[in-house]
Amino acid sequence: MLPTGKLLIGGQAVDGSNGVIRAINASTGAVVEPGFGGATLADLDRACSLAWSAFDFYRETSPEKRAQFLETIANYILDIGDPLIERCMIETGLPQGRLLGERGRTIGQLRMFADVVRNGDYIGARIDPAQPERKPLPRADLRLRHIGVGPVAVFGASNFPLAFSVAGGDTASALAAGCPVIVKVHSAHPGTSELVGRAVQRAVQDCGLPEGTFSLLFDSGREIGQGLVKDHRIKAAGFTGSRGGGTALMKLAAARPEPIPVYAEMSSINPVLLFPGALKNRAEGVASMFVQSLALGAGQFCTNPGLVLGVDGPDLDRFIAAASVALGETPAQTMLTPGIHKVYKDSIERTVSHPEVKTVARGVEPETPGQARAALFVTTAEAFRNHPDLQEEIFGASSLVVRCPDLTSVLDLIETLEGQLTAALHLDDSDHDEARRFLPALERRVGRILVNGFGTGVEVGHAMVHGGPFPSTADGRSTSVGSLAIERFLRPVSYQDLPEALLPDALKSANPFGLTRRIDGKLQLGIAVARENPGL
Repeated sequence: MLPTGKLLIGGQAVDGSNGVIRAINASTGAVVEPGFGGATLADLDRACSLAWSAFDFYRETSPEKRAQFLETIANYILDIGDPLIERCMIETGLPQGRLLGERGRTIGQLRMFADVVRNGDYIGARIDPAQPERKPLPRADLRLRHIGVGPVAVFGASNFPLAFSVAGGDTASALAAGCPVIVKVHSAHPGTSELVGRAVQRAVQDCGLPEGTFSLLFDSGREIGQGLVKDHRIKAAGFTGSRGGGTALMKLAAARPEPIPVYAEMSSINPVLLFPGALKNRAEGVASMFVQSLALGAGQFCTNPGLVLGVDGPDLDRFIAAASVALGETPAQTMLTPGIHKVYKDSIERTVSHPEVKTVARGVEPETPGQARAALFVTTAEAFRNHPDLQEEIFGASSLVVRCPDLTSVLDLIETLEGQLTAALHLDDSDHDEARRFLPALERRVGRILVNGFGTGVEVGHAMVHGGPFPSTADGRSTSVGSLAIERFLRPVSYQDLPEALLPDALKSANPFGLTRRIDGKLQLGIAVARENPGL
């Protein structure tokens, strides 16, 4: 299977006529054919019209039918086989092993959301039966469920061409919620995106769903991406990318006559806190793990450890020395795009020349134009506090160690940070009392707190939070990874005194879907839960 360069609008493959996008071989810089025609405003209107027409039918599909659809997408992506991985390697420069793992994550989260849909808890069904004899006033019959918000615009991410793109977490959670999806492809991997898009398009057809359930558009500029967010038929957007791009979409969405939420994951430096006991007992071991995390995927992870805070002294010196040795032996790696590579190099050059920063280690020299060297810098707590530019994210394998006079100073710096996706605490038993006083500040600033590990490596599960206060995400009340991500694309609707015949199936007295529901506030387990937990 080879890419054709066509837009996917509903059930059709269409030649775009608004400019041309061409993929670039990330390792060589060579142009990769074919060209991908950009969508016109007419194409955008057609995709949005189809999505809106599909919405009312698709959101009322049974949990089983929707679950089967998600599983079919997963199976069809797997069926593409080696051509998907090979094309993705060319367009991103990522190694085969990384992409095989990412494909597994993509398939796994689609199947996880199929289980979520079958279980039905996301519907949040509640019934307060009528009490006609209640005094002094009778109570009406009230029933509540959650429905999809409407068609969702998903913006493909540069750093996760499979797991956060066409059929990635935003798309999977939106489809699970009952929302048609229109994907705006990331220009860095158009061929990969088309191959995955065709798998989704085929699943829509084979599962008997309205063609507007899914569309895929290429944008030769910014017109289509901006037009998607501004279109009145789009009711939410999912975005992973730069702070500038995310905030621009947020402003467009807020300026609409009907503002909509943009769930944007943007900027995070993910502080690492080195407590005295851990540093004293295993500074070298922590340093080794740190460099492995820092260099993973050329540092192009949103949870990359870009900031290290520790108490100045011989033990922190040991950590810096060990990290410097390990990083000095780290090979240069190919970055995702020439643009990302240039921004990284420019950011490193600015940091190297910063008067309050010392460069302590650089990785191995690049062998090809698209490769970048890792970098490790050191500064003081005072300099970090007085120079806000040192808090800015560098997207790549770069980190800044801050020498702090004591733990109180570390805590003070935590209080100055912007919102973050993760914070990693490295500690031993002797550090527990000190670590405890950090938790309130960390809870206010991050979405995930972890101990003796690093944020890279995000588990797709039910208790995962991949989000945090602004600017790590646009809305810190949500997550873009894990089963809770479905809640971004749902809203509650209450029904008062509707006749049984007019009620949605999820709220009918017979409970045809076998859902877990709250009746007068008391939880009544559904068939799926009872089957999985016979002892309850």
